[in-house]
Amino acid sequence: MKNGKTNGKSPNGRNKSPFTKDIILPKHIVLIPDGNRRWAKEHGLPTQEGHRRGFEQAMEVMRAAEKWGIKYFTIWAFSTENWNRTKLEVSYLMRLYKQMLTKHLMEFIESGVKVLHLGRRDRIPGFLKKVIDEVIKKTAKNNRLVLNIALDYGGRDEIVRAVKKIIRQGKDPNKLTEQEFKKYLDTNGTPEPDLIIRTSGEQRISGMMPFQAAYAEYYFEKGHLPDFTTQKLKKAILDYSARQRRFGT
Repeated sequence: MKNGKTNGKSPNGRNKSPFTKDIILPKHIVLIPDGNRRWAKEHGLPTQEGHRRGFEQAMEVMRAAEKWGIKYFTIWAFSTENWNRTKLEVSYLMRLYKQMLTKHLMEFIESGVKVLHLGRRDRIPGFLKKVIDEVIKKTAKNNRLVLNIALDYGGRDEIVRAVKKIIRQGKDPNKLTEQEFKKYLDTNGTPEPDLIIRTSGEQRISGMMPFQAAYAEYYFEKGHLPDFTTQKLKKAILDYSARQRRFGT
C-alpha cells in the first residue's frame, strides 16, 4: 500500500485485494458490533448462540481486513454499560471471550496479528484477564495488523481515567496539549479511527472513542453482526473511499 492506496495485494502477499488501485483504504477501522441478541431471537436460538456467532463473524471480517491491507482493527467486545445486563449473560460473555481468545491465539501468532486491550482491567474476571495478558504477550512482536479488543470500555470512562492519570502525575495544565493528552488514552500509539462501522441499524456510536473519532467517517449497517459478511465490509470500505474527507478545512 502506498499513499493510502492498495497495489492489488495485501502487505503479506498472501491474498489478492478485491480493491482497485484508486480505492483509498482506511488505516484504522472500528467495529461496533450490535444485534447478536436480536439475531438469535429472529432465528429461534438462545442468546448465547447469537453472541458466539457474532464473535466468530467479527473474527471473519478482521481476517479480511488483515488480508486487504488494513493496519488497525478495533472490536468493541464489552462496554462499561454492559455490566447492567443479567449476571447470567455477563458470566457467559466473560467465559466466551476466554474461550475465543484461547481458540484463536495460534491464528493471531501465525498471521502476524498483534492484540491489544482497550478499557478497564479492574473489573474483568481473573481467569479472563490472565488469558488477555497471555495473548498480548505472545503477539507483542507481530506487526501485520493491530487488533484492539475493547473490553469493559467506555469513551467517557476512558477520558476520566486519562484525567486521573494526569492529575496523579502532577502535570501542569497550562502545558497540556491535545497531543500530550492522547498519550494518556487507551489508544496511545494507535492512529485515530478513519472508519467506524456499527451493525444492526443503530445510528449512534454510544461513546466509542469520542475524543479520537472527531474526524472519523461513519457507516451504519442494517443487518445484525452475525450477518455482517466480508462482502458487507468491502461495501463499507468502498463507501468510505468515495467520500471526501476535509478535516475541518
